[in-house]
Amino acid sequence: MERARKEAKRRGTTLTALIEEGLTVVLAGMPEENEVPELPVCMAGGGTWSGVDINNSAGLLEMMEQE
Repeated sequence: MERARKEAKRRGTTLTALIEEGLTVVLAGMPEENEVPELPVCMAGGGTWSGVDINNSAGLLEMMEQE
């Protein structure tokens, strides 16, 4: 808190205003509650190998080691 008070004084503002500014910056970088991020879509075509279960990483590793 002492560092914050000194910084507010250095900037010529109040501690409350400095805290509000900090919260604004932090909250601006956070997704809204229940917000689902938009995922990129690959248009390259192709897909997984035949028989690959993307939910089974051990099985995928085994297949890759066989190649």
